Parts: sequence; structure tokens; C-alpha cells
Amino acid sequence: MKILVGSTNPVKIEAVKESFERFYDDVVVEGIAVSSGVTDQPVGKETFDGARNRAIELRKMNFNENLNADFFVGIEGGISEDYGIWLSFGAVCIIDKEGREAFGTSPKFQLPRQIVTELLSGVELGTVMDKIQNKENTKQHHGAIGYFTKGRMDRKELYVSGIVASMVPLLNKELFFNAK
Repeated sequence: MKILVGSTNPVKIEAVKESFERFYDDVVVEGIAVSSGVTDQPVGKETFDGARNRAIELRKMNFNENLNADFFVGIEGGISEDYGIWLSFGAVCIIDKEGREAFGTSPKFQLPRQIVTELLSGVELGTVMDKIQNKENTKQHHGAIGYFTKGRMDRKELYVSGIVASMVPLLNKELFFNAK
């Protein structure tokens, strides 16, 4: 089974591989850089748009280039305001080769106000976290969640839960896609 992921970020690729291996054998995952079509730091619904855009672009590539993939996964990190609290999360869109779409999210975690202010001005969370930690490219490692949980959860683990949750409609097609 071949799965395309709309990113070359090793964290996202490994999260997709681990998630699909819970349900399928012989999983091959390939990361391909595609545009999300949204801002660098998506807010709210825009986060889902970015994930969906990535999955749609992969499906088009699959058709045009005959890549023979079975699933197309878009993952987009974003923020949303719920209950007056700003939260970070990953939106996930999975499209199968028949074109059925499924969505989910990673767990959401609260962000400090000073970080939210930077994000709302258009700075990407990864950039802010690199600056706070005086490190480079932390989003390809433990991510913001790794920093805030003191290493008890990393970005891959966060995304795995969202990818598995996103698979619910595709694992239960008769309930989601054939319902009258």
C-alpha cells in the first residue's frame, strides 16, 4: 500500500507511516512537497483548507504522473481560538484513490499569549519556537509540543493521534459514504 504525504518533513512522514501501519500491512510512505495554498501560519478553518489542499494536490499528481498511490495525506499545523483560549493543533485530511475525503485533528494544546501575538502577526509557530529555544528547525524534531511538555510528547506522537482519528470515515466507509 502506497501513501503520499504532502510534505518532506520527516516527522510528518514517520507519523503517517506509524498510523497506517496500525491498520495495514506493507505500508510505503513517500513525502512530496506540495503547496498548502494558505498562509505560513494558518488560523482556524484555514488550517483545514491547507491540509485538504495538500491532499488534493497529491491526488492530482498521482493521476497525472501515474504514481499508483492508495491514499493522500495533508497535514497542516495551525491555531484556533476556542473558549477564549488560543490552541495549537494539526489538521489532517486523508483522501483515498476513489476521492473519499476524511478529516481529523491532533490533540489541541494551549499557547501562551505572547506567542499567539507573534503568530497572529503572521510568524510561523516553528520560527517562534526556534527563537525561544535558540535552535534551528525544531518542527522537524520535537516541535512546540515537545518543548511545552518538557519532552513527554513530541510532534510525531501528536500527529499520529490526529492521523488515526482522521482515518475513522475511511475505516467505516459503509457508515460515512454509503449512508442514505
